[in-house]
Amino acid sequence: MTSTDPRLGLVAGEASGDLLASLLLQGLKARWPGLSSAGIGGPKMQSQGFDAWWPSHKLSIFGYWDAIKNIRELLAIRRQLGDRLIAERPSVFVGVDAPDFNFGLEQRLRESGIRTVHFVCPSIWAWRAERVTTIKRSADHVLCLFPFEPEILHKAGIEATYVGHPLADQIPFEPPTEDARRELGFGAGDVIVSLLPGSRHSELTYIGPALLDAAQRMLKARPELRFVIPIAPGLRPAVEALVARHGAGLPLTLIDGRAQDALAACDLTLVASGTATLEAALLKRPMVIAYKLHWFNAWRMKGKALLPWVGLPNVLARETLVPECLQDDCTGERIASEGLAWLDDAPRRARLHARFLEIHQQLRCNTAQRAGDAIAKILGR
Repeated sequence: MTSTDPRLGLVAGEASGDLLASLLLQGLKARWPGLSSAGIGGPKMQSQGFDAWWPSHKLSIFGYWDAIKNIRELLAIRRQLGDRLIAERPSVFVGVDAPDFNFGLEQRLRESGIRTVHFVCPSIWAWRAERVTTIKRSADHVLCLFPFEPEILHKAGIEATYVGHPLADQIPFEPPTEDARRELGFGAGDVIVSLLPGSRHSELTYIGPALLDAAQRMLKARPELRFVIPIAPGLRPAVEALVARHGAGLPLTLIDGRAQDALAACDLTLVASGTATLEAALLKRPMVIAYKLHWFNAWRMKGKALLPWVGLPNVLARETLVPECLQDDCTGERIASEGLAWLDDAPRRARLHARFLEIHQQLRCNTAQRAGDAIAKILGR
C-alpha cells in the first residue's frame, strides 16, 4: 500500500448491495491496487479483500415494521460503526444503498470531517421525494445508476454523477444460457422457471408462498417445467422451511447464491421487485414481478408513489414491459397466469428481448471508471 492508495469505509446491506459494492470494489482496485476497505458487507465484497466488521445481512430488513422490530440492534451497530470510522478516519466513506441506515451514519461522519459518497440514488423519482433534504445533509456526492437522476439532484443543490450500472458492464449483451444450464445440471431442452422471492426474511414470508403456489399451478398446466431457487446468503434454513410447506412435489433445485446463473439458465423468472429485476432485464429474461408487504408497511406507503410502476425494467422503459403483481394481486393464481402467458407467446418474448437490449446499452458506460473518477476528485480536494 502506498501513500496514495485510499482507505474506504463502506456499508452495503443485503445481497443486492453486496453485489453492487463488490463490483465497485473490483473496479476501484484496478485503479488503486493497494486500496483497503472495511465496514459492513457480504461474501462478494469479502472476495475483493473487504474487511467485514459486521455481515451485510444484518441490514436485510424492509419497511417500518421490520425496522421497529430491529431498531435497537440497528442503532447499536450504527453507533459502534460510526465510532470506529471516526477513530480510524478513512479517506472517504461510501454508503451503498441501505438509505435508512446509511444516511444517518453519513451525516455523522460528514459532520466529523470525513467525506461521504452515497452509491445508488434513492428512488426519490418514484416515492418519498422529501428524502432529497436528507440526501443533501448526508452526502458530499451521489453516484447515480440511472441517467435521469443527476438532474433531479442538481436542482436540489446536490453534487451527483451518472455512472451507469455495474451489472450492465458485467453481464454480456447475449446471456450465456447454454453454459448456465450445463453448470446447473439442466438439459438444453428443459423449460426452466427461476423463482427469486427476495433476500430478506420478510420477503420470504410475504412473497415466497405466492411464488411457490404459482409454480404448483404452472406445473399442473405444463408438467415439463423445472424450477430453480437461488438462495441469498444466510437464508437456506428459511428457504428450505418455505419449500417444505409450500413446494411439495415440485421438481425444484435449490442453489446457494448464483442468482445470475439461475436467471441466465431460465426461460422465465418469477421475481421479487428489486435489483434482481434489473439483473433479469440485463439477461433479457421474461419475468413476472411480485411484491407484498406487511399490511402496516403497505398502509404507510399508500399514496406516496409518484410513478405507476415499481419494477426497475418498467421504470427505465417508462412503460409496462413486464407485469407487476403487487400486494392484493400478489397471488399464485395471478402470477401463474402471467407466467404461462409469457411461455405461450414467442413473438412477445422477442419484442421484450429487443427492448431489454436497448436498456442494457444505455446503462453500460464503464461504471468503475466513472465512479473512480468521481471519488478521485473528492479525494483530491
